[in-house]
Amino acid sequence: MRNFDLAPLYRATVGFDQIADLMDRAFANDVGQQTYPPYNIEKIGDNAYQISIAVAGFAADDLAVEVRENALIVTARKADEDDSRTYLHRGIATRAFERRFHLADHVRVTGASHADGMLHIALERVIPEALKPRRIAISSDSTPARDTEVVDAKAVN
Repeated sequence: MRNFDLAPLYRATVGFDQIADLMDRAFANDVGQQTYPPYNIEKIGDNAYQISIAVAGFAADDLAVEVRENALIVTARKADEDDSRTYLHRGIATRAFERRFHLADHVRVTGASHADGMLHIALERVIPEALKPRRIAISSDSTPARDTEVVDAKAVN
């Protein structure tokens, strides 16, 4: 595997450290990354997403969904099983797991549901008003129109 040094990126940019951290995480993950349990991520609207995780054999009480520091963490712990059963073949994996998803800025978890062996987690991107695009008025005379919220540097000093 190749090692990439992102130090030049840190030196030449200001405020892009989140992108560099994302690239660090992507390069650090091994190819043999965890594949259990299988999951889907789907876009169901302009700002709406859904993560569906196959959790066959787990009850809703065995599952936990937590959001911590821009990370969605899904964990499952199966309650102690009855030892009176003797399996001839055991193909349904009910081993404990922890699955992490890194959430982008302004993405919020809005709910979760468990049905038919699937855990569905609803996500929504909520863009703050300050980050939404706004239209700038164009004046027809030679002096540019000024935004009243902008403070002139000469007036402050």
